Amino acid sequence: MIIDLDKIATEGRSEASRRIDTVTTEDLVRIINDADKAVAAAVEKILPAVAAVIDKTAVRIRAGGRLIYVGAGTSGRLGVLDAAECPPTYNTPPELVQALLAGGKEAMFRAVEGEEDKPQQGAADIRTLSLTATDTVIGLSASGRTPYVIGALVCAKELGAYTVSVTSSPGSKLAAVADRDLCALTGPEVVTGSTRMKAGTAEKMILNMISTGVMIRLGKVYGNLMVDVKATNEKLAERAVRIVISATACDRADAEAALTACGGKAKTAIVMLLRHLSADAAEEALLKNKGHIRPTIEDTRHEL
Repeated sequence: MIIDLDKIATEGRSEASRRIDTVTTEDLVRIINDADKAVAAAVEKILPAVAAVIDKTAVRIRAGGRLIYVGAGTSGRLGVLDAAECPPTYNTPPELVQALLAGGKEAMFRAVEGEEDKPQQGAADIRTLSLTATDTVIGLSASGRTPYVIGALVCAKELGAYTVSVTSSPGSKLAAVADRDLCALTGPEVVTGSTRMKAGTAEKMILNMISTGVMIRLGKVYGNLMVDVKATNEKLAERAVRIVISATACDRADAEAALTACGGKAKTAIVMLLRHLSADAAEEALLKNKGHIRPTIEDTRHEL
């Protein structure tokens, strides 16, 4: 089958980089940097749609749902990266934010390009997750035509999940399948068709916004502090201490004592110190407020 690349926005040729192979290395990197400056502006244009996806996803997760990314190649690897960073940053269970990558784990480290052309495999991989209407499935494809991702999103929609496409080419096949399309028009790449560049950067920015925004809405951030951080190494343990000190204005000894009493949970330690509660009582108070610190301590009149 012949693919009409002329209809895919990410396959256009950049005028600014037509002679990039003839310029100095400093000029080369300036051309790339100038192109990258357009990415944030492209993402800015779709912020209302990104916000809507965050709100809908947060509601579904509160109802027991999950956030699932699906992609191939660079797009898929970015989904894997975002999903992998949620447990240590926000202390989420591994199954809450997941990623499907065409070609499986091997494709994370080595290109398995042919796998992206299999829509039936995308559908089969989705079926292994036992989706429900509370799940959100986000398909990642710069071109918006990746068969694996389209197959996965079609299946996810049939199973009742909320579906989203993240693309950089308008009017794509993937967008036609999704409930919501997040299309950041990043334009032609410096190296024609190399969508790991501007389009990939846009995808990373959008995924950062979605996962971070969802976690904020779930109460895993207080002020701008990642209060659900999982202290699994020395750096993160020290960060937990600093978070408790920043949130409560206590001294280091009190922060460490509170963290020890509650098993290293920064969120619990903050409530313990601000409301003068035991670890168990602080946990109970947080539970009543669905894990959100502000309503739990609002009667303390404490502000960051």
